[in-house]
Amino acid sequence: IYEGAPSPVAGKPTPVSAERASLPEIFDCLRENKGTAIAAHRGGPYPGYPENAIETMQYNFDRGVRVFEIDIAESQDGVLFLMHDRSLTRTTTGEGFVAEWDWTDLQTLRLRDNNGEVTGFDIPSLSDALEWAVETGAIVELDKKPTTSFANIVSAVEAAGAEDNVIMISYNDDQAFEIARINPDLMMTASAFGGRDIRKLVDGGVNQDSLIAWTGTNEPDFAAWDRVLDEGVEAAFGTLGRPGERLDDTYLADGNGSEFQALVDAGLTLIATDAPLEVAEAINGDDIAAEVCGL
Repeated sequence: IYEGAPSPVAGKPTPVSAERASLPEIFDCLRENKGTAIAAHRGGPYPGYPENAIETMQYNFDRGVRVFEIDIAESQDGVLFLMHDRSLTRTTTGEGFVAEWDWTDLQTLRLRDNNGEVTGFDIPSLSDALEWAVETGAIVELDKKPTTSFANIVSAVEAAGAEDNVIMISYNDDQAFEIARINPDLMMTASAFGGRDIRKLVDGGVNQDSLIAWTGTNEPDFAAWDRVLDEGVEAAFGTLGRPGERLDDTYLADGNGSEFQALVDAGLTLIATDAPLEVAEAINGDDIAAEVCGL
């Protein structure tokens, strides 16, 4: 974490100073100028800052991160909220399955950080997270959990007026087609490694202007990035994963993270990572994103 970085501002979002371009325009700018967006996996947890918490996103936002992947679950009584696991045990002071709790009861719990320490932070609703994103200008990638539906998530996005602050995550072509049927203008990540994959997605109703090509988490596929960039589509890749096995740990083992810059130099537009602040230290693509593309 940045030494000497300013303390987060409790309870208040950090507003953007100027009107932001549309999300497709921002990603076009990133692709055309070799800018890179850093996506903080599960909001970017650090000690004292639990995953899937607005306070955690604000902590990273205050240090320059602008994109946050968060997980969306649904309570027994139909409220959408941020939670990755099916069970409450690991990340909260509660126990049992997420889907068996009402929202009123979920609000009595506190979040635990990744070391298991109880924090003073509550489980946030999706509506509160979307309001925060709109107020700050942040971008949230929404990962649907099995307890909810794309239709319910998109309805919440539209109700919040957050269409230009949201990237939907799909894990297969059918999910991409479903998102496109519900709202074809929402940006989404979908698996694509070249023109053939992109054309299949477009033929299924996906708007190419709203597409970010997801290329996995195992090994960088530089040739695939070239192919999707040639189609006018941005490339995304994840260095996140299981501690000790993820590329985040491999790349940062020598203390300089130069491998992240190699990804930027190869044209990668979106890096999904468990170490957003360390990646920001290692690359210049996020500086381009801020200075040229207004992100």
